[in-house]
Amino acid sequence: MTIKSDSKKKKSRLWYLLPIFLHVIGGIAVYMFLKGSDPRIAKNSLWLGVFLSAVATTIVAVVYLAYLNDISAAKERITTGSTIINTAYGPIEYADVGQGNPVLAIHGTGGGFDQGLLTAESFLGEDIMNTHRIIAPSRFGYLKTPTPSSPGGDASPAAQADGHAALLDALGINQRVTVIGASAGALSAAEFAVKYPDRVSVLVLAIPAAWSPESATTAQIGSNDFIMNTVLKSDFIMWVFTKVVGDQMLSFIGVPQELQQNMTMQEREDANRLIEMIQPVSQRHAGIMNDAFNHQNRQRLPLENIPVPTMIIDAKDVETFPGSKYTAEHIPNAKFVTFETGGHLLIGHGDEARAAVREFLQEHEMPKIVR
Repeated sequence: MTIKSDSKKKKSRLWYLLPIFLHVIGGIAVYMFLKGSDPRIAKNSLWLGVFLSAVATTIVAVVYLAYLNDISAAKERITTGSTIINTAYGPIEYADVGQGNPVLAIHGTGGGFDQGLLTAESFLGEDIMNTHRIIAPSRFGYLKTPTPSSPGGDASPAAQADGHAALLDALGINQRVTVIGASAGALSAAEFAVKYPDRVSVLVLAIPAAWSPESATTAQIGSNDFIMNTVLKSDFIMWVFTKVVGDQMLSFIGVPQELQQNMTMQEREDANRLIEMIQPVSQRHAGIMNDAFNHQNRQRLPLENIPVPTMIIDAKDVETFPGSKYTAEHIPNAKFVTFETGGHLLIGHGDEARAAVREFLQEHEMPKIVR
């Protein structure tokens, strides 16, 4: 009898799996089923289910409150510091800070006016606002700049270049501007120099997502379907993804794993800051998808027709390098600054890149009136 009782007791403990997996619902189910035949396990199961439900609820509440705190801060950050102005291409959001020679700072994928300001700061120095006026637009589909419904609903890099020109017109800027475009923003920056060379003083293309004969074989913006179609469509999923697997997001934006392992504390903080600036991603998703489309449909520009002083900066371990090299070879007298490693954020070479750009600007800026 003792052996049979032990055997039955061991088997009956499997009932605990229900509250473990179903929490309070499982506990209630076990309690209702066993309260007459085995009240001890019935009560224990009920209390186990209640306890696990309380723990799970607490964890969910803490996580969600942390998310609300972060996303509220992200939304608050983009509610200030920018203005919306009506142009020939419709409303365009932009930031306008500093005084001096104007700089048109064009952000990359996942950005907006805030990333444009960061681009200017990263490549021109934190004190750039003391000597220059930074104009940082949100490109089509980003934040408060809508994708144009006319003319023709065109949101190509060429149309974006027209949008940049329309923004400068609306602001009454009638002198040559320094143009700096990073990553996907370099596409419209280069188009601007092709279409409006008389409005450009200096052109800087940083890690440009430029066309080259080899570009069809390189990875495309948006090649990771899970990140593009799931992570980058939801503020909450994006937040969880960056908290749990932030290294994968760094890899997605072009920082190889081997570089991540050797990043300094400051470099990691800067990279995390850039990722945090993608939030709220739901307000940037239309622009991200437009960038993916434009990237996949890149065409060769008449680079030979760019007469302005041009600098291209890139690292050899980035998939953009063939396009950078091709661009540098075909823009007359372009200066090509390269690093052996660095990834898409030029990890380990920030100071060198800034020094090179500042020296180039000092040598070539021509802020004269053009009309």
